[in-house]
Amino acid sequence: MRACFGFNFTEFVSCETFSGAAEERGSAYSPDYRVYFKDENGPISPLHDIPLWADAAKGLANMVVEVPRWSNAKMEISLGEPLNPIKQDVKKGALRFVGNVFPHHGYIWNYGALPQTWENPQHVDPGTQARGDNDPIDVIEIGERVAARGDVVAVKILGTLALIDEGETDWKLIAVDARDPNADRLEDVADVERVFPGLLRATVEWFRSYKLPDGKPPNRFAFDAEPKDAAFARRVVEETHEFWRGLVSGAAAADDISKMNVSVPDSPHRVERSAAAAALAAAPPAALPQPLPSHVDKWHFVSSL
Repeated sequence: MRACFGFNFTEFVSCETFSGAAEERGSAYSPDYRVYFKDENGPISPLHDIPLWADAAKGLANMVVEVPRWSNAKMEISLGEPLNPIKQDVKKGALRFVGNVFPHHGYIWNYGALPQTWENPQHVDPGTQARGDNDPIDVIEIGERVAARGDVVAVKILGTLALIDEGETDWKLIAVDARDPNADRLEDVADVERVFPGLLRATVEWFRSYKLPDGKPPNRFAFDAEPKDAAFARRVVEETHEFWRGLVSGAAAADDISKMNVSVPDSPHRVERSAAAAALAAAPPAALPQPLPSHVDKWHFVSSL
């Protein structure tokens, strides 16, 4: 199985349920940078139009890659913009780059989100006792391939961590690319420690510490930072998929999220293909990337967590 997307692709490639390509606009590492998504008929929303499941019977979900492993630029699906392109997060007027907390550099896995999911901020999870963070559910992909920004990868869900980020539930699904050489050895979160010893511990450490260079306190976790198994994670995914259904149907109030889509049946926010094409046409043309700021390479040392 091949990845569905990669912004370097010049031709459409297929998964079992989806085919498409991604298109860069603007200049990477600048405020105008965007990655839009297209299927064979034109622009689409990665949040609303890419199916959640690549193969539901096999438990394979589609993951939209926002941040390739080892990189620092904090890219994310833009919830408020038409077609929900990927853009770089901005805080206090500055583009965000995650700091390198020794011994890590950048993100230590491919990082992204599952389409057609939404962590409802009106829902208090009984296990975490915290509301959802108003985002699609996050995924860390632990395979050996360094993905490209804009890839859509069929992944096997192995488990989840429950990060509590500034008082909100922020699930971090643990998954592996279905094409990875080790994918057949990984069925549940317990297999991760056997196949990749130390990775789960490093993952908890990374999430706990990555905001320290910004002067914030360590993040905390529900469930004593113990990862939950694949069955638990699948239930969380199904729940967030139902929350998304309420979002895209208009049943859930979320005025800060664009629900523009071209494919969701009965959605009041479904538009004609021409409207989606116009939204993409309004984006700036692709340009060369900006230089990365020098502070991106800095290592930060902490005495304890």
